[in-house]
Amino acid sequence: MKFGGTSVGDASSVQKVVDIICGASRESDLVVVVSAMSGVTNQLIEAATRAQAGTRESVETIFEQLRSRHNAVIGTLIHSGPVRSRINRQMEQVFREGERLCQGTTLLCELTLRARDSISSLGERLSAPLVAAALTECGVASEAIEATELIQTDSCHGCADPRMDVTGERCEARLRPLLQKGVVPVVTGFIGATAEGVLTTLGRGGSDYSATILGAALGADEVTIWTDVDGLMTADPRLVPGASTIPEISYREAAELAHFGAKVLHPKTLSAVTQSGIPLWIRNTFAPERPGTRITPTGPLTDGGVKGLTAISDVALISVSGPGIVGVPDVLGRTFATTAAVRASVLLISQSSSQNDICLVVSSAVAERTLEALRREFAQDLAHEKVEHITLDPTIAILTVVGKNMRGSATVGRTFTALGRENLNIVAIAQGSSECNISFVVSKKDVRTALTTTHREFRLGALESRTIPVQSVGVNSTLWHSESGQRAADAD
Repeated sequence: MKFGGTSVGDASSVQKVVDIICGASRESDLVVVVSAMSGVTNQLIEAATRAQAGTRESVETIFEQLRSRHNAVIGTLIHSGPVRSRINRQMEQVFREGERLCQGTTLLCELTLRARDSISSLGERLSAPLVAAALTECGVASEAIEATELIQTDSCHGCADPRMDVTGERCEARLRPLLQKGVVPVVTGFIGATAEGVLTTLGRGGSDYSATILGAALGADEVTIWTDVDGLMTADPRLVPGASTIPEISYREAAELAHFGAKVLHPKTLSAVTQSGIPLWIRNTFAPERPGTRITPTGPLTDGGVKGLTAISDVALISVSGPGIVGVPDVLGRTFATTAAVRASVLLISQSSSQNDICLVVSSAVAERTLEALRREFAQDLAHEKVEHITLDPTIAILTVVGKNMRGSATVGRTFTALGRENLNIVAIAQGSSECNISFVVSKKDVRTALTTTHREFRLGALESRTIPVQSVGVNSTLWHSESGQRAADAD
């Protein structure tokens, strides 16, 4: 079970987490993964950034705020004097380590990727001992464990990938004996370590990934991501009022939703369990009686068509165009090589049949440097007018329709028709070979209308309620699909 940032955001939230774990631990062996308290990772990164700028006083202020927040939770939940003293000592060691790292950053006037990982990981290292102590306070044997002991990764700081063979061996050696003794391990999410023991992070939101890595390593029966929403939604409920929870969905569909903007899941989460076929649940810590979303290798066997919609607005469209482009050698290869060189992930690409125009969509954060790199790459072609224009349009968004077997389901035609009725223009379109997603580029100002219109066209808010058996967590063993009142997804 993984609990996100809002799930451990304050004392009352941690108590809900403890109640869920207590109920489930009576029926199953559990490994728990925890995020930092909501907002803490952001504060730590801010402290690191300010340390690099040399503003020591603001760094000290941030750490005092973090101390106060964590001490308040300890004071509320931990009543045993000796346990409270032990946890306070552990946390103070972590805080001092963070302050030393920030001091070193200030002296060097440089924030290295390695230092950034170490500083941003402090939140999970504070959260895990706190949750473990709260469990012990309630009579559940528990032990806090840092994931650096378990998850071996490559050395790509900020976005590391696990070495599953070594990770599996470490998990069996470290966690299995605890489970056999009835102890609940509480593991820090988000982090791992290289073979040399250097701390790394798995990327923002990486605690989801931590949970599936550990689940796969231990051969778990299931992995549950406890967050502050009811599950994967048919659309963002902040933009589409009629959005509802998707009861069950396939790995591939869930991965497409995560990749194209659904914030409930880290995009890499499913990669760890794909080979083993372990089911993944998305459930709400604050409404554990609701069934959530079940993610399985194939999803519902008889279910096809559109499952959900996502939209990404923080993107930009780059166009490489001109009649002479047909004669330019390896335009696509040079374009991709250039975007890769500036570490720009291409979210969508479309090429006209005449080959006179290529457009690609990248994140807004890398759009300007991608544009400059492409203009350098094609400088000679521009000079000889083989390529007429390389332009940037920051006013667009990607709307993605996700489902199964959509190639023959008239999805494109229905979407075109629905958007046409609202006089919404489609700038570009791309369909994946998997038949699981179709993406449309629309104007950013039209996103809400486009989502609402498409959602209504495919009647996604009218999914039938159904009974889904779930593992008991001390509430109900069989739960019903519920209404879709949602809050914003976990930040950490």
